[in-house]
Parts: sequence; structure tokens; C-alpha cells
Amino acid sequence: MESISIFDMLKIGVGPSSSHTLGPWRAAERWIAELKASKLFDEVTAIKVHMYGSLSLTGKGHATDFAVMLGLSGTDPVEIPIEDIHSIVADIQQTHILNFGSSKPICFNPETDILFHKKFLPFHANGLQFEALLTSNKSKKNTYYSIGGGFVVVKERKNAKRNIATFGTFPFPIQKGTELLDYCRREHKNISAIVLENERSLRNDAEIDKELKHIWDTMLECMYIGCHTQGKLPGGLNVTRRAFDLNKNLLGGSKDYNSPQTWLTTIRNTEVKFRQILQWVSCFALAVNEVNASLGRVVTAPTNGSAGVIPAVLMYYMVIENHEADFEHIKKFLFVAGEIGSIFKKGATISAAMGGCQAEIGVSSAMAAGALTELLGGTPEQVLMAAEIAMEHHLGLTCDPIGGLVQIPCIERNSMGAIKAINAAELALGSDPKDAKVPLDKVVETMWATAKDMSSKYKETSEGGLAIGINMSDC
Repeated sequence: MESISIFDMLKIGVGPSSSHTLGPWRAAERWIAELKASKLFDEVTAIKVHMYGSLSLTGKGHATDFAVMLGLSGTDPVEIPIEDIHSIVADIQQTHILNFGSSKPICFNPETDILFHKKFLPFHANGLQFEALLTSNKSKKNTYYSIGGGFVVVKERKNAKRNIATFGTFPFPIQKGTELLDYCRREHKNISAIVLENERSLRNDAEIDKELKHIWDTMLECMYIGCHTQGKLPGGLNVTRRAFDLNKNLLGGSKDYNSPQTWLTTIRNTEVKFRQILQWVSCFALAVNEVNASLGRVVTAPTNGSAGVIPAVLMYYMVIENHEADFEHIKKFLFVAGEIGSIFKKGATISAAMGGCQAEIGVSSAMAAGALTELLGGTPEQVLMAAEIAMEHHLGLTCDPIGGLVQIPCIERNSMGAIKAINAAELALGSDPKDAKVPLDKVVETMWATAKDMSSKYKETSEGGLAIGINMSDC
């Protein structure tokens, strides 16, 4: 069993991809820490980075090269000022000097020292290897795998024993949906309360609240930035940002606000017929993923490519369903969402390179559907039913980004995933779970079986589907 906190499933980072950007960035940080621990850091004279599989095939479009340079430079994706990203990368590209670990300048030419290999390593589709030349003329190589959602592992899984030990400290260890329901029935608690007890075995309430508030503030700020930024997205596809105009039109040109929180309050006073609800949910989701596509700061939920679904559905609840919603509602939503995501990660995958887009948008939609269902008064059984419905209607969804960029069809898919999540919640709330034919655990198994059967062309390689049907030149 794997120990997964909700703070593993919901991580603050930089776009455009959790597996191709955040993961390699964290791998570079980890490599530096391991070199220092083995007393080899000061002996490094040169570096090469090798990308394999999906990291190679769509790495440029996902800014994997940028992420590696930023990680090797000792910056942190949670703390780095977004405006510094391009200047740091540009300086390395122009001077061919990288400030390794923020303390050791070494020669580094991204054009020749970051190598992209189409070969897939056997352990996972997202492999990368760091190679250091030492003063002794020996080399030190370390291989890592970015397995989705910003998670980074080595093949040996050296932390497995520690993870199992941590998992054992959970009062309610959960691997499957059936186990979660058993705890809820036995303890007479809803899902968010069960998850809270597990989190309390890792940190105190003040720490939990602080981290959750940071996550929500980042989500809200991301939506706000996306809704107030015009222009084209970078990368060459010339995709026009749409959230700005949607927000402006829905507010009727009103600008009686000056912060994310007052913007939220303003939206609560707008007209909310069905069409406007659809437009607002789409607006929130598009906003997040437009920020993500431009190397902005988002919350991996459970991935960057699907980062817009959960904040869009949570925002929908706050501005449409419940104008009195407060931080306690936000906490419950994120607890439930995180737990559902962890069930998919344990039983299948949240990596598009392993499972296609069903593993990203499908999982995020399931997470949001279940979380919304609890806030709307659903039982634990209805929560898992909503999550199952949302995933059931994403099964087989391919990952075929045009130009390897997290833009087409990725940005719009967040809008669709959010709408499906709301619909799934309503279907579950109007149903008796005893009549359900497909339990959540079965859809998790089916998603994983589908992932294994899916051609590699449709697993974030840009070698099939829309990625080859629409050429960069057509855009």
C-alpha cells in the first residue's frame, strides 16, 4: 500500500505539465540533494541531461528543458517569482553558464547538454537521466521517472518501506473505494471527516488549514489572473486566450472589484441562468489552463494539464450553489477530491504518458464530481457513485496534444471535464447507489486496463490523433 496525502495529490507548481515540467524540476532538485549527500556536488565539472520516451517526444512543447534548467539552478517551483522564469532560462541560453544548485557556476549549453532520445525506458514512459562529469574524470548517472502529478520515483523505489510505514500510521488506510465506504459506515462519518483523521496523523490542524488555504488561494488567484489576461498563448499555435472576454461579457463590463476575493463576490451578484452557468464554469476552467499554458503558477489537481477542473467546480459551488460557502466548505471539497484522486493513483495511473487523457481529465472530473456531491449533501455512497459516473464517461480519452503543447485540445477539455463533473454529481444525487451497476473500484480497474491496451500514439507522444491531423503550419 502507498501512503498518499491530499497534499501529494494537490501540489502548487508551475505549468504547463506536472509530469513534463514539475516532475523533471523536482527530479533535478532531488539529484542535487543526492549529490550533496554523497559528497559529490563540489566535484561536478559538467552536466548532461537525457530525456526518454514521452519526455523526449513532447518535452519541448511541455517546457521540460526549461524545467530542468530551473531545477538545476536551485529554484523552487512553489516559490520562484513567475516573472523570473524566462530571464533565468534566457541567461543560461545566452551565456552557456548555469548556476548549479544556485551556488556553483558551470558551463552548460542547453542545445547540446539536454539530449532528447525517442527510446522508451522500460520502467515508465517518462524517464530522464542526469549525468555529471566529476573532477576525477569519472561520471555519476542517476535515472528518475516522472510518473504523473509531479511524483518522481527511481526504479528501485527506495522510499517504498518508508511510505508503507507512514501508511500504517493512518487510522484509516485506504486502497480502494470499498474500504473508504466501510470506514464511513463504521465510524458514521462522511468522507471528508475520514480523510481529515488521516491527515491529522501527519500534521496538526493549524498546518492542515494553512496548506489548504495556500492551495485555495493559489487556485483563486490563478482563475483571477487567467480572467484578466489578454493576448495569445506562447508556443507557436497562436491560441487566443478566451477567459478574459468570457469574464468581461458575463460581468457586463463591471469592474467593481480589485482582488480575487472581491471578484468572487461580484460574480455572486450576476445573472445565473443555465447558459450563464455553463459559461462561468467554462470561464473558470479555461482561465486556469491558459495560465498553465503560459508557465504560470497553478495547483496540480491531480496534474497540470487537468488543473482547471477542480477549481472550476469548487468556484461553481461558491458563486452559484452556495453564496454562504466559506473555508470549511473548501476544506471538505479538497479532502474528498484528494482522496478520490489517490484511489485512482493507487489502482491505475494519473499519468497521460501511461494512460492517455482519461488519466488526467478523467481523474480530475471524478475527483471534482465526488467532492461536489458531498458539499451538496450526498452520502458517501453517492460521492463514489458520482466519481464513477464522471470517469465512466472519460474512458478511452486520448492524449494527443498538437505540437506537444498543453493547449489543443487540453485547455477546452478542462471545461468539458468540469461540466461533466457537475452533471455526474447531479445524477448521483438523484439516484440510489444500490441500483448502480458499476462500482468505483471497477471503473478504476477498467481505466487501467484501457490504459494498457491504448496505443502509445495516444499517450502524450504527439504521434497520433489531433497531433498529426492538425499541423503546426495549419495554425
